[in-house]
Amino acid sequence: MKDNAMPAAGLALSEVFAQYAAGFDARRIPDEVRERARLLMLDSVGIAIASHGYDFSRRALAAIDELDGGGDSVVIGSSRRMDLRNAALANGILVHGLDYDDTHARGVIHATASALPTVLALAAREDRSGADMVAAYVLGMEVSTRLGAVAKGGFHQIGFHPTGLIGTFGCTLAAAWLLGLNVQQMVDAQGIALSLAAGSLEFLNDGAWNKRMHPGWAASAGITAATFGKHGYTGTRLAYEGRFGLYASHLGGADYDLGLATAELGERWELMRVSVKPLPACHFTHASVDAAARLHAQGISAEQVHRITVLVPQEVVKTVCEPESSKRKPANSYEAQFSIPYLVGTALCKGRLTLDDLEPDALRDPAVLALAEVTDYRHDPDSGFPKHYSGEVIVELKDGRVLREREAVNRGAEDRPLTESDIRAKYRDNVLRRMPAAQADVIEQSVLQMEQGSARALADQLGREA
Repeated sequence: MKDNAMPAAGLALSEVFAQYAAGFDARRIPDEVRERARLLMLDSVGIAIASHGYDFSRRALAAIDELDGGGDSVVIGSSRRMDLRNAALANGILVHGLDYDDTHARGVIHATASALPTVLALAAREDRSGADMVAAYVLGMEVSTRLGAVAKGGFHQIGFHPTGLIGTFGCTLAAAWLLGLNVQQMVDAQGIALSLAAGSLEFLNDGAWNKRMHPGWAASAGITAATFGKHGYTGTRLAYEGRFGLYASHLGGADYDLGLATAELGERWELMRVSVKPLPACHFTHASVDAAARLHAQGISAEQVHRITVLVPQEVVKTVCEPESSKRKPANSYEAQFSIPYLVGTALCKGRLTLDDLEPDALRDPAVLALAEVTDYRHDPDSGFPKHYSGEVIVELKDGRVLREREAVNRGAEDRPLTESDIRAKYRDNVLRRMPAAQADVIEQSVLQMEQGSARALADQLGREA
């Protein structure tokens, strides 16, 4: 293992992060970071509202309602009010449930899906300002993305989902900052979080809904850990680098670099490297989907195709290419969102991938399924993973011609970002599926101007029926 010593003389990584968080000064966050933070939150609010139109959200909210003891915390896009932690769980499910939420490529983590529910619930309860809510969100994002990057993509290879596993620690420190914990309390809170953090990738084998819960559970767990720390409950000091700490217990001996957690901490803002998704599917598939759409634009039809080969980073094969049988014929929308054969087949047939292409009727499209059946994969020898999620589609036609399109840098990546207008257009496309334009306008302005008001006022605006 590389550089797995203490990050500073005599200090555990939990102590370094505790000192950083306890001294976190919202006034030192650059304007461009604040602006990007608000846009990322707007993107996730739009996804959460759109999620109300799907069965997974109805079932999740019904389950949480049964468990809920009552409270004043809001559920985005709903008139429901819940207990603090249950609202965070619900909002995490809504943000992440369509697999359309943002990604930090190096950390391989959907950090907003847990950070936003955490700070929305706590900042509103504590009656903090909108500016404080943004600051806590930025803090949580910095911690989660950096801790994810330490593993260098290794969590997925072992079967752990960083969004749930690592997101818990970022949420813990965001919550701790809002609750005013001191350094020692924050160290304890991170140690407690080690026993609460979770997230398995077993759902990939059958399209189960487990993953949708991961960020909301991370938010709930982070609030729990911070609150225990606040009351002096002792947590382990070596949460990250200990003999049974996070990386030793979850990476199976794979290489990791603790130095990535603190490199230029407070100077380089990882939030600016977070990618907004242009497509509603696993980020690992985007480059290949866009490449297939370009082939469609060249006039290629499904009837002409003999075989398709997709080049993908070796590190993503277990997620989007295996097991091959279910990837070629996904049983449900969630399985389809993690299927290179289905998604590439869709883009080659239709020249697009939208939420509509994940509906039950679309999953049975015979032309798409015929293409999925003749789609194989190979490791991409020129992959830039994890900075970029590259993809290349090679199509062999029945007349002997071979066509290929490559996407070396996936659209939306940190050095090919979506613009503000792109993000706002995506928000509107999602929200207008559930509410009239006038209501969408009010929410958009409330999120983008949140620093001029209170977190409680923003929460009240978001907590209205879609």
